[in-house]
Amino acid sequence: MQPDELSKQEYSSFNATYINATEDVSLIEGLENGLSQMVSFISAIPLEKLEYRYAENKWTIKDILLHLIDAERIFGYRALRIGRGDKTALAGFEENDYVPSAGANNRTSESLLEEFKFVRNATLCLFKNFSTEQLLYLGTASNQTISVRAIGFVISGHQNHHLRIIQERYL
Repeated sequence: MQPDELSKQEYSSFNATYINATEDVSLIEGLENGLSQMVSFISAIPLEKLEYRYAENKWTIKDILLHLIDAERIFGYRALRIGRGDKTALAGFEENDYVPSAGANNRTSESLLEEFKFVRNATLCLFKNFSTEQLLYLGTASNQTISVRAIGFVISGHQNHHLRIIQERYL
């Protein structure tokens, strides 16, 4: 399944930003490619740049990486709930509340990348084991309708979105 196979009823205009940032590959390929891409990309950044802020009150690259990890956990949880047929509306989250208490800049890049790998592999395992039918299930998250498969593409596109920001503003 490719991102262009999603119908507009499977995601909100907010999530369109991330879905439009995906590669033209299958859901699983995008998640797999993103894993190796992120590890290579972050590993190549000089250590002094990982805690750089391009403006006051902006996140560091380490903050962004931990944000991606946290968001992927939340997105994966949403996919699990919706994919299992849970009809409960799922709350949103305020990403800016997470960063100050997460302590990304107190961690090594190696520990952050290790956590990213674990989370992405768990995400891959989850999505590889959804049936074709489950991938089409719709639920509500952040007061918006979303399908399980759209959540998977959001994860990939969210990563690509932040990689572009890092390239444009940090490096």
